[in-house]
Amino acid sequence: MIQYGVFLLMPSPLGESSPKVYARALEVALAAEKLGFHSIWIAEHHFSNYGYVPRPLVMASHIAAKTENIRIGTGVVVLPLHHPLIVAEETAMVDILSNGRLEVGLGRGYQPYEFERFDQKLSESRERWSEGVEILKKAWTVDTFCHEGKYYQFDNTTIFPRPIQKPHPPIWMVAQSEQSIIHAAINGLNVLTGGAGFPMDTLIAFRKLFDQNLITGTNVPIPKFGVQSKIYVASSYQEAREASEEALWNIRVSNSLRLGNQLVTDGMVGVVPMDKEPSRDELVDQYLIFGTPEHCAQKIQWMKDNIGLDLLNLDFWSGNLSHSRIIKSMESFYSKVVPLIS
Repeated sequence: MIQYGVFLLMPSPLGESSPKVYARALEVALAAEKLGFHSIWIAEHHFSNYGYVPRPLVMASHIAAKTENIRIGTGVVVLPLHHPLIVAEETAMVDILSNGRLEVGLGRGYQPYEFERFDQKLSESRERWSEGVEILKKAWTVDTFCHEGKYYQFDNTTIFPRPIQKPHPPIWMVAQSEQSIIHAAINGLNVLTGGAGFPMDTLIAFRKLFDQNLITGTNVPIPKFGVQSKIYVASSYQEAREASEEALWNIRVSNSLRLGNQLVTDGMVGVVPMDKEPSRDELVDQYLIFGTPEHCAQKIQWMKDNIGLDLLNLDFWSGNLSHSRIIKSMESFYSKVVPLIS
């Protein structure tokens, strides 16, 4: 059975005021709980209007105080930008404050623009991520421990508080390369892949690679496989096609920040068209879940049957889509799309 999540990047192409963006985000979170979504996931980004959340665990704590049932995930904490012991403490706090509802998504990061401003090297991110996860697991489960690694060294240390969930909150690795997919599978980590710029055939290949590298055994828990995708439930194909222009803003900006050729002025990211851009029809057909309720249901059913999903993390907030359209799309998803999926 697929669990459905809601992804919160909190972008604002027009550079809206921070209080307005945060108010919108909280309303999305409350709507997600009311409608029955499994989880809400909060992204970490810095220094641009691509995403307004520099500390997702702070936002997670706020959402936890306003909700009762929905699980709250970090999607992601960019682990190489933080000392792992601080992340261990803060995640334990949120797990307690949410009464055990935290999902810990951890990523390497991908934007040179962010790493440079923290005086960090993106080339070290994979090693820092792996060492950081090792420290997190020990901090959550071992009373007192020391660590002697390449990037972090410390003597006997005990963290307080301790998380509610045992042995620790679920860990999700955000993986967008074959190497990361294999690493997650070998280490028994839940994986969250995909995104606005991922074609479906790549997701199928990632799932096969994940299954091929899983470590199986009687007492070995099977990690979950999650996919993230943009979605817009429209009344017509034409409306969906027009809305795909808003998703294209996210795709273009994310791509330019990944490549390091972004144009940022006073925090506003300029749109840099990609060398090979999909057409609007290709966007709707191959990259996004945009369409009528019937079309969206068919696409998700196809993903369920051909990829195999434990979690489908849905990003309803694309570009400059109005808040009312985002909420309406969420409501239509649960009332009109979900009932059509077997």
